Amino acid sequence: MKRICNFIARWMGALVVVVAAVALLAPQSLNWISTYTINPMLGVIMFGMGLTLSPADFRIVLSRPKDILLGCLAQFTVMPLLAFLISWALQLPNELALGVILVGCCPGGTASNVITYLAKGDLALSVGMTACSTLLAPVLTPLLVWLMAGTMVNVDTIGMLTSIIYVVIAPIVAGLLCQRFMPRATRSVTPYLPALSSVVIAVVVGIIVSHNASRLLLGGAIVVAAVVLHNLLGLSVGYAIGRLLRLPHPKRVALSIEVGMQNSGLASSLAVLHFAAYPLATVPGAIFSVWHNISGALAAKFYSRA
Repeated sequence: MKRICNFIARWMGALVVVVAAVALLAPQSLNWISTYTINPMLGVIMFGMGLTLSPADFRIVLSRPKDILLGCLAQFTVMPLLAFLISWALQLPNELALGVILVGCCPGGTASNVITYLAKGDLALSVGMTACSTLLAPVLTPLLVWLMAGTMVNVDTIGMLTSIIYVVIAPIVAGLLCQRFMPRATRSVTPYLPALSSVVIAVVVGIIVSHNASRLLLGGAIVVAAVVLHNLLGLSVGYAIGRLLRLPHPKRVALSIEVGMQNSGLASSLAVLHFAAYPLATVPGAIFSVWHNISGALAAKFYSRA
């Protein structure tokens, strides 16, 4: 069983791509599942994250405040600004621009730690940045979305803050409590969590793609271009910042991957909950979920050889 789970986790990117392709070409395979199931699914992933975090991960934030502060500052400035500029440059419709901005304003993705490890980057910095940006997200994500997209659509910042607490923070806290009070049970399930997260992420992407398949087939090229550009520029600018500050190569790698890889599932979830009048706003998050697994694997190979 563990061997199968390791195989699934290792090939997560391929799994996401396959599910997305099936959902696009045969929408009926997954469009019977409501988009409102995305929130509890994302909660499952965050609960798993809470089960795997340890006090040492949070001590990293206190022991390396300068590195973590730099990383979080880059996370919540580079990607939101890039999202806004790309949306403007490509003249995206408001719905799609909103989706791209939502992705840009979210915290780092949970897969970034695995990619940083494979890329031989500073794993401790990556874990610390993910934890810190996730904890800051309830305040910074709604605020940034309001700043970047407030002129296009009505942004319910308080509602978004509450949603992030329910969908992200509460499950992580529940996972930490289970780890604290049920350590034996936690250790028994931990080896299976990467595979479970991979499957849940793939299903979430499939649900979003299946519900928007016709729109994607008609005009998906511009969205894909925006998402790919957003991610690649994020990876590049993150590394460039590290180089400009003369950080060691492992820190540059961690900064690059943490900045470039977003919690795009959260972006889609927020789009479903708070921007139901703009159904296409969920699409950039779904495409980002597919693409950043591919680009992350390629970046890991490139960085590990440097």
